[in-house]
Amino acid sequence: MTVRVLVIGSGGREHALLIGLSKDPSVTELHVGPGNAGTSAIATNHPVDIVSADAVVALARRIEADLVVIGPEVPLVAGVADALRAAGFATFGPGAEAARIEGSKAFAKDVMAAAGVRTAHSEIVDNPAKLDAALDRFGPTWVVKDDGLAAGKGVVVTDDRLAARDHAAELLENGHPVLLESFLDGPEVSLFSLVDGEQVVPLIPAQDHKRVGDGDAGPNTGGMGAYTPLPWLPDAVTQQIVDDVVKPVAAEMAKRGTPFSGLLYAGLAIGKDGPAVVEFNCRFGDPETQAVLALLKSPLGQALNATATGTLDQLPALEWLDGAAVTVVVAAENYPGKPRTGDVIGGAEGEGVLHAGTALSDDGAVVSAGGRVLSVVGTGADLAEARAQAYDRIAGIKLPGSHFRTDIGQAALEGRISL
Repeated sequence: MTVRVLVIGSGGREHALLIGLSKDPSVTELHVGPGNAGTSAIATNHPVDIVSADAVVALARRIEADLVVIGPEVPLVAGVADALRAAGFATFGPGAEAARIEGSKAFAKDVMAAAGVRTAHSEIVDNPAKLDAALDRFGPTWVVKDDGLAAGKGVVVTDDRLAARDHAAELLENGHPVLLESFLDGPEVSLFSLVDGEQVVPLIPAQDHKRVGDGDAGPNTGGMGAYTPLPWLPDAVTQQIVDDVVKPVAAEMAKRGTPFSGLLYAGLAIGKDGPAVVEFNCRFGDPETQAVLALLKSPLGQALNATATGTLDQLPALEWLDGAAVTVVVAAENYPGKPRTGDVIGGAEGEGVLHAGTALSDDGAVVSAGGRVLSVVGTGADLAEARAQAYDRIAGIKLPGSHFRTDIGQAALEGRISL
C-alpha cells in the first residue's frame, strides 16, 4: 500500500518527523512544505505558505497525500487542520478551536480550572493602568507571558520587578494582553501524548533547556536542547501526569465540543505538591521531539495515522529503544535576538545533524537562515554516551559566530536533579 505523507513546517521538529516517518515501511513517499536544506535529502520540498489553508489544501491535493502532519503551532491556531479535514484529508493536528489550548493562555487556564488540573495562579492584564497593582500581587519571582503565541520567547521569569514590568509594558504597548503567573518550583518535564478525543497514548518524558546559556543563564529561547529519558523521574510520576493532567484535560475539551486530535504537549513543574502545569502546546515540541523520536522503535507513520483517523484505541503499545538521546541546538550569532543569517555551514550533512534554520544558496551551499540553525542528536546506552556522541558530532560543524550550550543533560547525569 502506498502511503504518501505531507509534513507541514520547516524546522528541526519537522526534519525529525520526516526521519521517523522514513523508517516506517508503510510510508512510501515523503513530502514537506516548505522544508529546509536538510529535509530535501529524504523528502520532496514544496514552497508553500503554511498559514494559508487554501495553499496547504492545494498542495495536499497536488501530491495526493494520504496523511498530512502539521508541525508548527501557527497554522494549527489559524485553522489549517480544519480546512484539510473538510477537504477529506486525514490530518494529524488539532482544529483551531482545540488549538486554543496553546493559542490562548486564558483559554488553557479555563480548561484546567474546569478539569481540576493543578497550575500556577494567574491573572490577565489588558490595561496598562492596572499593571502595577497586578504586579504587586505577584513576586518575589515574576512570570510574565504573552497571552498569545510567542514561539517560546514571550516569557520572562525574573526576580527583578522592573524587568518584569518592562516586558509586560512592551507587550501591552504592542496590543498583546499579558498573563502574570505565580512561579512554580521544581524541575520541569515535557510530556507528549497522542490524543484522539479521550484516547491518550503518552510518549516518553523529556526535559528542555529553555535559557540561552550554560547553567540556565540569559534570556528564554525556543529551546537550546533536550534529553530523554529522565533518570530522576519515577514511572509512577509519569503515570500520575497522564491520569491527573492529560486525561482530564482531553475529557474536558471533548465535553466542550472541541475534542483534541493530534499531539498534546504538557509542560510541567514537579514541585513538592506534585505535578503542576506550566503550559500546554498543541503540537510536538522543539527540541524535545528530536530526542524523543530518536528512541521510538514503533512505526511513527502508524501512530500518527491512527491518531488522525480516530483509531488510536487500536494502536499497539508503543515500543522504545533502550538507552538515552540528547539534542543540542546550534544557534546563529545573536540568537535569541535578531540572528545573523546567510553564512555557509560546514559539516551539516553529518549523521544525527537535523536542520532547522537552513536554506540552499544559489550555488547549492547550505547556509544559515534562522535563529536555531541545527539540532544535533546523539544516542547511547546511557545519558553519558548520548551526550558524548552529540557533542562529538557538533565538533564537526562549522558556522561562524554560532553558539550552543555545553551542559545539555549534565545536571541529570551528575545527579543534581531530584524531586
